[in-house]
Amino acid sequence: MPLRLAIVNDYEVVVRGLADMLAPFADEVSVVELNTSVPVNQPVDIALFDTFAQRPEDGPGVADLLADPLVGRVVVYTWNIETRFLDGSLHGEVAAYLSKTLSADELVAALRAVHAGERLVVADPADVPVLTGDWPGRSEGLTAREAEVVALITQGLSNAEIALRASLSINSVKTYIRSSYRKMGVTSRTTAVLWGLEHGFAPDRTRVTAPTASSA
Repeated sequence: MPLRLAIVNDYEVVVRGLADMLAPFADEVSVVELNTSVPVNQPVDIALFDTFAQRPEDGPGVADLLADPLVGRVVVYTWNIETRFLDGSLHGEVAAYLSKTLSADELVAALRAVHAGERLVVADPADVPVLTGDWPGRSEGLTAREAEVVALITQGLSNAEIALRASLSINSVKTYIRSSYRKMGVTSRTTAVLWGLEHGFAPDRTRVTAPTASSA
């Protein structure tokens, strides 16, 4: 029997992209719910928390999932697998931290291992590009990291706040901003925010139950 999975993130395109990525593995992983800024509303074996444009500790996020009786185990899906996360107050309760650089079959294997009771930290080198899933701005040529920076700009964060949120140096943030602005065709933060709002970078609030490959 496939494990029951809920995918959680503030952006609908992100959760739908993950559902699409996992669709070929429906006999092993059944995506029963996609959540953006709403609680899980049915029993699931695993809630997969995608950290696009947020830290695992943020807001309702991981803490609420851990406290939810409908959620069996919580897995954090992130490119920020760092000591400061793994030493955090929630680390002992999170079942796994999985890198976004994993291939779809590697992600499925890790989820199955978690379902079997294992606790995992699976990371790949930080410079490996994220090739799977989806994110706002991908069709406009933004990389996953550039898109995350643009999302945080759209949410009104300063460069220093983005550096903290995304676990980047200030110089890296500035580099991502410059490369993103070139692709977006903007030259100021104000026009970048407007561009972001017009291209799906505002957080969503929705739930999709029983998603299928075609609807996801």
